[in-house]
Amino acid sequence: MEKHYVFSAPGRTEISGNHTDHQRGCVLAAAVNLETVADVRLNGTNNIRVQSEGYPTIKVNLDDLSVREEEKNTTAALIRGVAASFVQRGAKLQGFDAAVSSTVLPGSGLSSSAAFEVLFGTILNELFFDKKLSAVEIAQVGQYAENVYFGKPCGLMDQMASSVGSLVFIDFEDPENPRIQKVSFDLEAAGYALCIIDSGADHADLTDEYAAIPAEMKQISAYFGKEVLREIPRSDFLKALPQLRRTVSDRAILRAIHIYQENDRVVQLVQALKAGDVDRFLNLIKESGRSSWMYLQNITPAGAVAHQEVALALAMCDTLLQGRGAYRVHGGGFAGTVQAFVPLDMLDSFKTDIETVLGSGACHVLNIREQGGIRVG
Repeated sequence: MEKHYVFSAPGRTEISGNHTDHQRGCVLAAAVNLETVADVRLNGTNNIRVQSEGYPTIKVNLDDLSVREEEKNTTAALIRGVAASFVQRGAKLQGFDAAVSSTVLPGSGLSSSAAFEVLFGTILNELFFDKKLSAVEIAQVGQYAENVYFGKPCGLMDQMASSVGSLVFIDFEDPENPRIQKVSFDLEAAGYALCIIDSGADHADLTDEYAAIPAEMKQISAYFGKEVLREIPRSDFLKALPQLRRTVSDRAILRAIHIYQENDRVVQLVQALKAGDVDRFLNLIKESGRSSWMYLQNITPAGAVAHQEVALALAMCDTLLQGRGAYRVHGGGFAGTVQAFVPLDMLDSFKTDIETVLGSGACHVLNIREQGGIRVG
């Protein structure tokens, strides 16, 4: 009987650390119980063929793993980029067929692309590289594929959370060797459910909105002769504000203020969880959400009036939770999802009322998954 292998990689949720990773900041993230799964069979050719549910088959030839401009923003680019990164490390790849299914919905804010990258990194690592790469290195492979081949200037948080698994604190000060610390927290025992709420807004045509954030931080860093904000002491940044305002936009300055504060908040959140201080944890989550809206300004695309879906989803959370729990924008922002920590005694009514406004199936109740990218069969 033909040998086949089954692999799984989870989606991720960002608990806090909104847009800090690309500035070598700190993040608190978690793998969740939505996954991308591949059933893999070696095919004896030099082609990787991928059949994802509901999509045409994608074929990538291993003889040519160079960047292709026409593949930017496609799944083929991610496959080619992950494969190229393994070849650069000395792996001898073979062709295979992969049947892929996923419960990590595209555009859900749970990072379907990172789950896909980690999934393929896990496949190549297990089948063709003697499991030489660590979970951190597999995440770095995924980021490389997304940055260089796919064309999205993402940080490393999405891939790291999917690859490592569980609830993790990540410090990206040294991006080649990020500091990772697993954090123990039983949300259900604390009396809360983690909900991801689909605002109904589409990520399409928002690449410029996302790219503007790291681009504006690069302008600020360049003023100090540095690469990222993490290299600039906050005191130096604040002292330079009068001169800096003549060089960069006020929006860039506000976004930098968010990132400095958000890094501190992530550390405080980890401390609150270690101490079992759930109220402090929830208050810090609320602060994170307010900062994203006021300073980072990643709730509504510039100039949008008729469609402000993320803002409406946040307003609904505020209205329904009545001061309890917590809520914030989730992930990149501008579109996609928001996150809410909902008291268990309110969960049924919260879900019903949210979906009455945003549509059936808009509220996903999730659990944290302990495993990252793994072979399951």
